[in-house]
Amino acid sequence: MSTISTKEFSLLNHKPALFVLFFTEMWERFSYYGMRAIFVLFLTDSFADGGWEWSRERALGLLAIYTSSVYITPLIGGIIADKLLGYQKAVALGALVMTLGHASMALETETTLYLGIAFLIIGNGLFKPNVTSMVSGLYDKYPERKDGAFTIFYMGVNAGGFLGVLLCGFLANNLSYSWGFGLAGIFMFLGTLQFWFGRNIFENVGKAPNKNTKKVDLTKEVDPKNAILVDAEVQEATTNRKIQNDRYIVVGLLAFFTVFFWWAFEQASGSMNIFARDYTQRALSGNAALTFKIVDVLVSTVPLLIISWVLLKLFGQTFKQISLSNIVLGISFLSIWGFVIWKLSIIFSSETTEIEASWFLILNSLFIIFLAPLFSKWWESKFNPSAAVKFGIGMILLGIGFGALAYGSSDIPQGAKTASVSLIWLVLAYLFHTMGELCISPVGLSYVSKLVPAKKIGMMFGIWYLVNAVGNFLAAKTGSYIDPIVEKYSMSYFFLIFTIIPAVVGLIFLVLNPLIKKLMHGIR
Repeated sequence: MSTISTKEFSLLNHKPALFVLFFTEMWERFSYYGMRAIFVLFLTDSFADGGWEWSRERALGLLAIYTSSVYITPLIGGIIADKLLGYQKAVALGALVMTLGHASMALETETTLYLGIAFLIIGNGLFKPNVTSMVSGLYDKYPERKDGAFTIFYMGVNAGGFLGVLLCGFLANNLSYSWGFGLAGIFMFLGTLQFWFGRNIFENVGKAPNKNTKKVDLTKEVDPKNAILVDAEVQEATTNRKIQNDRYIVVGLLAFFTVFFWWAFEQASGSMNIFARDYTQRALSGNAALTFKIVDVLVSTVPLLIISWVLLKLFGQTFKQISLSNIVLGISFLSIWGFVIWKLSIIFSSETTEIEASWFLILNSLFIIFLAPLFSKWWESKFNPSAAVKFGIGMILLGIGFGALAYGSSDIPQGAKTASVSLIWLVLAYLFHTMGELCISPVGLSYVSKLVPAKKIGMMFGIWYLVNAVGNFLAAKTGSYIDPIVEKYSMSYFFLIFTIIPAVVGLIFLVLNPLIKKLMHGIR
């Protein structure tokens, strides 16, 4: 490796700019997952507990509209950034609009709830595809490093999700839902400032809209002296077009089958959240309560220590260059530590121990924080599997996770509204779901960035997020049938649906592996 590239990849073997985007995405995911963790619980909870007493079907119906819409607007946001704003301005504007959305939801009226959701949908459309495009732009000259870079970036995604669920869920449970929604907005605003003040580190990446690359004009008259040269250019252009079309087919195949992944995986914020609240044994006593308190201390502090260590590394290399951004980031983390210490002091002083239903959602992010570096190393090693194999493994792991829930809930009587299933089955489900996610979600982003021309990257990330939109919509709609399915069949039957279908899709990926490798024309 040259001296220049060694300096360029000086922070944990990656670019320091990647970690500025890491923390920007972290705060956005803090707000998104923190709000979403309490969204259905808030709508379906009793008036006495601060909720609105909506039916499960109505609450999950609104969740379907919200979680699908936030993945539709990125298509428009990607085009706006490509043509008008550039990625940097689009990300900053989107973050600011989302801040307004969370502030509106904290007011807890029906009007401001819908207004807040609208702001979040619009802001996410500007933010989501373009922060991802900036990661891609940082590594355009180093495509072999993209899988690793996107996996590290994805660790930031889930670090934010972990902290958001941990703290917004705790405030909602111990103060009010309004506090939970409001905290999401505060850290979204701090993330906006951190990104805007640190934009100099990105240099020209995302600073201006993409310009069309120069194309060969085949319509002009050809000088006979240059006929052979032009024929060669035409042949090369035709070949390149065919290769690119094949790569578009791969993107289409990956996108189509990824719908099934999000359809199953996104049960987390809907039916799995309801399962945690109404069907899982969460009240603990004796040694079990003490064990949970110790685990909660480790869960709350160890990942935060790891992220804080990354933060200090970033400070050491970039403080002079983007000092104001780092100051905002430092204030944000000091605040997070304050909230975590306060949370732990309340838990240890409490005489009773009951795990919050939203607490289980942190497991996905927690596992990713620990596993993402291992998967990143795997993708950068000589044992790096092909795209189809990664997706196939991911889908099968997802199915195994739901298999654990199906087995664990097999003793729940048909039609039961409550039960006390061991929490171990939810823990196992989230572990397998997380490993499956690491094989699919960050890898999918990386392959889109490698298979699509640079001038179309923002728009194509927007199209990729349409897949998430479809998957999220189907997830919430399917989850809304949890009551009739449990009444007619059983809870175990409900989870078996999400066991069998992803496993079958995973096997299809493995069968299609040779074809997909051929259509990728050398892209790894």
